[in-house]
Amino acid sequence: MTPEISESSLDKRHNELMQEAKKSGYNLNPDAVFTRGLVEGLLINADRYGYESCPCRLSLGDKESDLDIICPCDYRDDDLSEYGACFCGLYVSDTIASKNLPAPAVPERRPPVSERMKQSSSSAQARGLTFPVYRCKVCGYLCARNNPPEKCPICKAGKERFEIFLQ
Repeated sequence: MTPEISESSLDKRHNELMQEAKKSGYNLNPDAVFTRGLVEGLLINADRYGYESCPCRLSLGDKESDLDIICPCDYRDDDLSEYGACFCGLYVSDTIASKNLPAPAVPERRPPVSERMKQSSSSAQARGLTFPVYRCKVCGYLCARNNPPEKCPICKAGKERFEIFLQ
C-alpha cells in the first residue's frame, strides 16, 4: 500500500523541482501528467525510504547503497547528453522541452546490484573511477564526469564552452 500524497504537497514539490531545474539550466519534461506521476513517485519514495530515489528504479532502501539514484541521479547528465532525456524521463533536453516531444526510451546505465556490491568493497582507485575534469571557459566552473553538462549550472553557457581541464 502506498501512502496518499496530497495535491498541495505534489504541487509544491513539482514547482520546487521546476524552479531548481530552470535555475540550474535543466528542463523538466513538459508532459505535466507524466511529470506529476514521477514527482508523486519521488514523494512516495521519500516517505518510504527517507530520500527521493528515482521512481523508475528499484531501491534497496539503504541510502548509502542508493546514493547514485537519489534524484537527480548520477546518470542524468550522461543520459541527457546521449539520449536527450534521463532514464525516467523527468529531465529532458532543450529540444524535447521546447518542441514538447515525448521523452525517448533510455537504456539503464546503473550497474546490477552484484556489480555495485563488488565496486563498493574496492577502493575508488582500484575501480578506475577517474573522470576527466571539465572547465567552463566562461566562469571557471569545474566538474568531473564523462561529458560536460549541456549547460553550465553557474553561468548557463552551452557545453561547447567547456574544455577538458584534467584528464
